[in-house]
Amino acid sequence: MDWFWWVLILFWTGGFAWLADTARTALRNRHERRMERLEAAKSERLAVEAAHKPPEPVCGCTHHLAKHDRTGRCHERVEVPTAWDENRKPLRFEAGECNCRQYVGPQPLSQVYAEELTDRA
Repeated sequence: MDWFWWVLILFWTGGFAWLADTARTALRNRHERRMERLEAAKSERLAVEAAHKPPEPVCGCTHHLAKHDRTGRCHERVEVPTAWDENRKPLRFEAGECNCRQYVGPQPLSQVYAEELTDRA
């Protein structure tokens, strides 16, 4: 019966409330950490899936190269602003054609071979 008095004293001093609060906090923290681990695993899985996809042939105007003809003209329909407010934000839009031209210039420098500038002789 000696343990009964200790439990009763613990109950009177609010020890059970402290114990319940500590357990509740520990369970909440455990849940948050588990949700973070699940989110990290999901983002890792999505990154791996994205890494295995071939690159999309996209022009600088963000439209697919299939939307361009042989001359490089883009035929995708876009929204063109027609009216602006006093802060230069567009208010109304109309349908129009994309004005870009597909990039057909030289290859980027990283893909061009260049000889070394100094002799090692």
